[in-house]
Amino acid sequence: MASKNTPVVPQSLRALDQLKYEVASELGIATPQDGYWGTMMTRDTGAIGGHMTRKLVALGEQMLSGNSGQSGRF
Repeated sequence: MASKNTPVVPQSLRALDQLKYEVASELGIATPQDGYWGTMMTRDTGAIGGHMTRKLVALGEQMLSGNSGQSGRF
């Protein structure tokens, strides 16, 4: 069993990190220049995580339904 915060597919780390920055940009949230997210407001990081989850669930549903009419990307 994977421990908390350990992805099931380790190769997905780069894609998840990229998605985090994309979502932050879409929401108009400034990302930390030094890469340390610990000083950000909880409300902002929660919004980013929530939107990431929404996008990943939608992508999973799309893949399960066999509907690949969209780009297939986040």
